[in-house]
Amino acid sequence: MIIPACIYESHKKEFLCKIDGESDTVSVSAKRQVLKSNQLVTGDRVLLEKSGDDYQIIELLERTSEIFRMNIRERKKRITAANVDLVIIATSVSKPPYKQGVIDRFATRSFQWEVPAIVVFNKMDEFQDDFDIDFEMRRFENIGIECFEVSAMYPDNPSRFGRGSFKDLQRKLQKTQAIILGQSGVGKSKLITSLSDNEVTLASNDIGRSGKGSHTTTWSEVIECGTFRIIDSPGIRSFSLDDIDSGELIDFFPDLLSVSLACKFNNCQHEAMSKGCAFYGEDVDPKNSDILESRLLSYKKILEEISETPAWQKKSH
Repeated sequence: MIIPACIYESHKKEFLCKIDGESDTVSVSAKRQVLKSNQLVTGDRVLLEKSGDDYQIIELLERTSEIFRMNIRERKKRITAANVDLVIIATSVSKPPYKQGVIDRFATRSFQWEVPAIVVFNKMDEFQDDFDIDFEMRRFENIGIECFEVSAMYPDNPSRFGRGSFKDLQRKLQKTQAIILGQSGVGKSKLITSLSDNEVTLASNDIGRSGKGSHTTTWSEVIECGTFRIIDSPGIRSFSLDDIDSGELIDFFPDLLSVSLACKFNNCQHEAMSKGCAFYGEDVDPKNSDILESRLLSYKKILEEISETPAWQKKSH
C-alpha cells in the first residue's frame, strides 16, 4: 500500500512524517537508494510503504521550491527545507533592535530561492520610534514584499500605522506552508503560538543582558497552525551570504537590477563618479530616490563582504 505523507522533522536517517488525512505523525525510515540519491528535508512530500507497524519512505516527490545555501567546495545545494510557499521574515522593533541589513539579507535569500516573502515587524507594543518604520516598510513594499505590524504578545491590538493587523497576517498565511526566519530573540516562537490561536505552545526565547535571545530550536520542523503550516528554523544571530557569487548578487536585488541594466558599462561600480552610471542619472524616479540609495548602500556592503573571501576559503556548510 502506497501512502502519501509530508516530512515534519528530518534527523539524518530517521524522519517524522504526517500521513495525508491523518492527525498524528509517525516515525519512519527510508530506503537506502532514496537516501543515497536525495537529501530528505523538512517539508518534503514523500510516498511511504507500510510493513507491519513500520513505515518506510520509498520515493521523494517533486518539489515546488527549495530553501538552500550553496556548498561552494562541492558546487551543490545544501537544502534545509522544501515546498515552501512563503518566507516570513520576522524582526523585532525593540529588543533585539531592528537591523535593516539583516532583513535585506533574508530578502536577498527569498529572491534567490524564488519564494515570495513578507516582513513581520513584531513587538509593536514596545515600539519607541527608534527608527523610521514607515520608510523601512516603503523599502520592502517597493520590491513587492508586504509588511505587517504586530505584537505577538497582544495579537488583538491594532497596528500603529494601520498596516497589516494580526488577523490580516493570519489571512495571508491561509493554505500555505511558510518558513519563518529571523534573528534569535525577535519572538518567532511567540509569534507562531499566537498565529495558531494558542493551539501550539513553543518555548520562547528569553532576552539576556546582551539583548540577544537564546536558541530554542535546533532543527527545522513543520508546525501545524490550523489552516496553514509554518516551518520553524533554528534561530541565528547573523546571516551570511558568502556562498553567493559576487557577480550574481545583483540578480537578487530586483529593484537595483532593473536600474543597472541602463548603465553604460557592464562593469559599472555604481559609484557617484562612475561614468554613465544609471543610478546617478536623470531618469531615477525622485519619489523613490531615497529608497534606491538605501538599497544600493546595502547591496554594496554585502558585495564587499562576499568579495573579501576567496571561493576556496568559503564555508562548506
